[in-house]
Amino acid sequence: MRTIRNVFRRKLRAFLTISGITIGIFALVVMGAMAEKITLLVDGGTEFYKDKVTVTEGESHGLGGDPMSVEKIRSLEELDEVAVASADISITLEEEMGATFGMPDLITGTDMRGQDLETFPISFADGRDLTTADLGKVIIGSDLVKKLDGRVGNTITVRGRKFEVVGVLNKTFSMPDKTVYMNLSDAQDIFYETLPEFIRPNLDKTNLATGGTIYPTPGTDPDQLADKITAMDNNLEAVGPQKFQDNIAATTGIFTMIVYGVALISLVVGGLSVINTMTMSVYERTREIGIRKALGASDGMIIRQFLGESGLIGLMGGLLGLGIGAITITLLNKWGEASGNQIFLLTNRLIIGSVLFAVFLGIASGLYPAWHAARMNPVQALRHE
Repeated sequence: MRTIRNVFRRKLRAFLTISGITIGIFALVVMGAMAEKITLLVDGGTEFYKDKVTVTEGESHGLGGDPMSVEKIRSLEELDEVAVASADISITLEEEMGATFGMPDLITGTDMRGQDLETFPISFADGRDLTTADLGKVIIGSDLVKKLDGRVGNTITVRGRKFEVVGVLNKTFSMPDKTVYMNLSDAQDIFYETLPEFIRPNLDKTNLATGGTIYPTPGTDPDQLADKITAMDNNLEAVGPQKFQDNIAATTGIFTMIVYGVALISLVVGGLSVINTMTMSVYERTREIGIRKALGASDGMIIRQFLGESGLIGLMGGLLGLGIGAITITLLNKWGEASGNQIFLLTNRLIIGSVLFAVFLGIASGLYPAWHAARMNPVQALRHE
């Protein structure tokens, strides 16, 4: 209780100092929650692509590449290292793609030839999986349920066409969360309509694809297989799990550094306010320090007293910043739920780490004032006016 009383001797100053820590921790929690979501998405994507190779013709930029033929994809099954080559079409859900966090919402149509070899764990919150006979039917990812009103049994509109929802996926923190899945023939109809009119007559709609998923035979290194496919045909872009991870990590690593950099700048400002407050507190309590030392208080006791006060300032600021940050994250995720953009994730390590960091910041900022107090000459301190 004495520590609390000492902290709040100057109530306004204490409030302003705690507010400085609070703002810093708030920034750390909000920015950190964004970085945590990025990390989870990267981990989910890495897990999704860990045992397969994706093939496109031309630059894919994470989506489907240029139009290519289903026959060309399936011809890759002639390689001894390929178990199944599954053709697919991936295009954006929206015709006009605006700003989005991470992967955009997608439409993916697949011939389902590799389902038995898929190892990525996907389960259903409701409904069932698609079959090859399910024309005019879709399953949707968890992030799109509210956006599309996509409950099982409902009819949704995808690129101007009506589809019945037969399944809703559980959350995976990867690409399936933001994807509408359908049969390849349905996706071919949609994709065909997006192509320029002058090239449509020269294309066989039933032979259209934007890429393929290659499932290696047991014991085959998917990265080596990707290199082999690329070497065979320079028009093909084959991406294995390592290349996917390297490409994503390079982009997200920079973003994560910027996110935490902004938060740390806020925390430095908060730390400076603690130093200022504790320095002023030592100055105002010089006679008290002299009396305590004259009565036998050791340097260590004086240091622990002031570090306890600065640590308490850090703790209170950390808890307030965490609370305000958690409320803000909840509201922002609620607001983004309707559009499928929930971009924050508050994890246990972020909760614990932010509070511990606030306490550490408070204690570290109080080190010099505490050391200065402990080094005072008791006789000179008693004479202080």
